[in-house]
Amino acid sequence: MEQNQDSKFEKAILPMTSIGSGVGITVTPDIYCYTNQIVNIALIGNQDGFVLIDAGMPKSANEIKQLITERMGDNVRPNAIILTHGHFDHVGSLVELLEDWRVPVYAHELELPYLMGKKDYPPGDPSVDEGLVAKMSPLFPNHGINISGQVEALPADGSIPHMSGWKWVHTPGHTPGHVSLFRKEDRSLIAGDAFVTVKQESLYKVMMQTTEISGPPRYYTTDWDAALESVKKLEALKPAVAVTGHGLPMSGEELSTNLHYLVDNFNQIARPKNSRYTN
Repeated sequence: MEQNQDSKFEKAILPMTSIGSGVGITVTPDIYCYTNQIVNIALIGNQDGFVLIDAGMPKSANEIKQLITERMGDNVRPNAIILTHGHFDHVGSLVELLEDWRVPVYAHELELPYLMGKKDYPPGDPSVDEGLVAKMSPLFPNHGINISGQVEALPADGSIPHMSGWKWVHTPGHTPGHVSLFRKEDRSLIAGDAFVTVKQESLYKVMMQTTEISGPPRYYTTDWDAALESVKKLEALKPAVAVTGHGLPMSGEELSTNLHYLVDNFNQIARPKNSRYTN
């Protein structure tokens, strides 16, 4: 990784937060979901070893380190960082964290160009929704980052380093290399932004964390046919509990009913009527 990399993320003015910011939820004995402003990160494991899922918003490195100290002890670091994808709200503090942590980062091979300084994501599309967050989306950072010295592709066999019993599932649509993580033993799902449990386009709902099953954030999703197939794939796993990239964890009958409803009504609930990215 380039040392002292000048991350544009650090310069971004993002006046968005939610009532859940700074709040953590123990989802299972070894899954802890924490809300950093408007996005969720997760710690998987315990004090004997854990991984960090995603790296939150810009300027949040100290907050993430403090969370780990409180949960896992002093002077510890994750065995690895697993990325669901590379959008700014999921890697916002990654460069800064890696300046102190020499730990491996894993992502899908199709996501690597955005993490190795080779490609930028398409800009946010304000035409997808009347909500204020959607209208603000062209102002969000869309550039990639360069952590080429520490990032590598997830194993092709579906396994996840340092996450015994878990498999990664390719769930493109929101980004080409988006992945979700699934543990068959207890049917735990880390969905990333393949689907979320808050309508991410609405500033009010984001701030209030209003629970509502939704597809991937519209303003950044570029392939809606793939996004639908990804939701179908995850619904077929019959997850018992899901941690999504935005919104509160969902479990049990509430999860199964809402996920089935999302699949059956994807075009009405998720797919925008207008989008520069709509086929």
